[in-house]
Amino acid sequence: MRTALVYHEEMTAARLLWEDPECEIERPERLTAALERLQQGGLEQRCLQLAAREASEAELGLVHSPEYVSLLRGTQALSTEELQALSGQYDAVYFHPSTFHCARLAAGAALQLVDAVLTGSAHNGLALVRPPGHHSQRAAANGFCVFNNVAIAAKHAQQKHGLQRILIVDWDVHHGQGIQYIFEDDPSVLYFSWHRYEHGCFWPYLRESDADAVGLGQGRGFTVNLPWNQVGMGNADYMAAFLHVLLPVAFEFDPQLVLISAGFDSAIGDPEGQMQATPECFAHLTQLLQVLAGGRVCAVLEGGYHLESLSQSVCMVVKALLGDPAPPLSGSMVPQHSALESIQSVRAAQAPHWTSLQQQGPAPLLDPRTCSPEGRRPPVLPGGPEFKAAEAQTSAVLRSLLDQPHLYPTPPVRTAAALTAQDAALVLPPDVLRQEGSAPQEETQAWARLHEALAEDTAFIALGKVLHLLNGILDGQVSGGIATTPAAAATLEVAIRRGLSHRAQRVLCVAAGQLDRPPDLASDGRNLWLNIRGKEAAALSTFHVSVPLPGTTGGFLSCILALVLPLAYGFQPDLVLVALGPAHGLQDPQAALLAALLRGPAGGRILVLVEQESTSQLAGVLARVLHGEAPPSLGPFSVASPEDLQALIRLRGQLEAQWKMLQVAAPS
Repeated sequence: MRTALVYHEEMTAARLLWEDPECEIERPERLTAALERLQQGGLEQRCLQLAAREASEAELGLVHSPEYVSLLRGTQALSTEELQALSGQYDAVYFHPSTFHCARLAAGAALQLVDAVLTGSAHNGLALVRPPGHHSQRAAANGFCVFNNVAIAAKHAQQKHGLQRILIVDWDVHHGQGIQYIFEDDPSVLYFSWHRYEHGCFWPYLRESDADAVGLGQGRGFTVNLPWNQVGMGNADYMAAFLHVLLPVAFEFDPQLVLISAGFDSAIGDPEGQMQATPECFAHLTQLLQVLAGGRVCAVLEGGYHLESLSQSVCMVVKALLGDPAPPLSGSMVPQHSALESIQSVRAAQAPHWTSLQQQGPAPLLDPRTCSPEGRRPPVLPGGPEFKAAEAQTSAVLRSLLDQPHLYPTPPVRTAAALTAQDAALVLPPDVLRQEGSAPQEETQAWARLHEALAEDTAFIALGKVLHLLNGILDGQVSGGIATTPAAAATLEVAIRRGLSHRAQRVLCVAAGQLDRPPDLASDGRNLWLNIRGKEAAALSTFHVSVPLPGTTGGFLSCILALVLPLAYGFQPDLVLVALGPAHGLQDPQAALLAALLRGPAGGRILVLVEQESTSQLAGVLARVLHGEAPPSLGPFSVASPEDLQALIRLRGQLEAQWKMLQVAAPS
């Protein structure tokens, strides 16, 4: 895997030349602070480093009018007074003699990144740019944005590379109305934006930022707006938005490329957003997007004005792009009532356009509220009371986050495989460690006494290798791994008990196939058992859930996104065990997607056990996704059967009271 990092130091040249408290937060230090943190963490050195080029005027013309480009070209020769006067004609914009050059570099960086990914010289990447772009419109600068970098990159991918389906994910805290206007009637671009809205009281104060703005003409349903109507949204709210809105629609859309308008004013500490999502949340969001489009993900910097929060969040995204495990999410995984109202509203508005949202049950449309002009919130000004309060509130939290690398250091081995002799010829990715060692004989013998099946020679040898790999994961030497065994059920029970007795407070087990929960496992809430090939959909207890394996791609995705992942993230495990037993029924792409998505909840600490008789090439596929590669495509989206849907809806209804991440609507 190669991750491109596109940057040019000349993008720091533009700066504010006069007093303007609203604009002074967009400053060159945003780039230098992020780059310094990438260098300190050794991340820049691991990337394919590309120097940004200027976008040509023809490339700018993919989105912007010739008159607007000409106007910006002319700013290079203007005096400070003339620049200030021109800036005043736009909303929250300042111009500098270097703005035209910087903005061309920013757009060119996005183009370079897309070209690198689509030609195969890089797998994914980040363009570290300024000025940002997502507010810029065809003939107008807006909100610090000059040229619409991501929109230009999307048009370029369509015209030069012939792409027919592009997903743009805008997680900046402001609505990217510029991107929306450019693509609102284009069904080949799916635009998703969440943003601080407060019923229209937050900038840019647009009615078309609300959930019921879904696009125009043929593009209806291809604009997805998720408005946050309160500040303080955190990790649980962001994850719920992805699991219950974005990902179902994105899988149905099946993009060929994912572009991220990566604004980090939606992270904790930023005075603009006043949200609570921690930097590691953006690693999880990035990982979730990497299962789409064959992993072709291009992130382009937008906003982000708290330098520490911005730089940490950028590092988290780059680590995820590099394939590193994301640190576990902190805080309670319970979405806020206001967040659930927003999710309910957008699902109701989008359900007529997307089968995947219709499959999860009806969501009544909430009555929209509008903000009066006098209710509009003024910008947060540097040095003002809101700014100072945000900084004070965040400083202690961010200091604790700086200690996270010590709490969750990146293991020296990302992925290891413990294979039986029968699978010795299996070809593994070059960076995956083929583990040859075993646990001490006495330890293996002690655990083997749990089951007669483990006394047989091949099962005993496999158990020793599994224990050695599991101990490496629990001790922080290995992030995750895969093991083959002729006795999956017995080995799984040993792995659960070993995990709970050694460092893991909570163990999530996702079992497929003829695997039953051991009857004498303690019911103390430390083990959550999910069987995704159960005989019927049933919540046998709060911590024992069974669901039949759906027979279609739509049914399988609903099962994973609407049940398995919300339960997994809500449980907050220290270790994830995935077991594919006899007759597990999963196709290789389904098993790979399941493993890739379950890398997240425990911070990458995952062990996949595969029954030997069902391995074929599956072990190699699983090793690659555990190492950070994208899973293979599930194929065309097909609708879930009514029986599967009703079973899933009933099951989620039984569990929602205990597992809040399952909720897709605000409780009445």
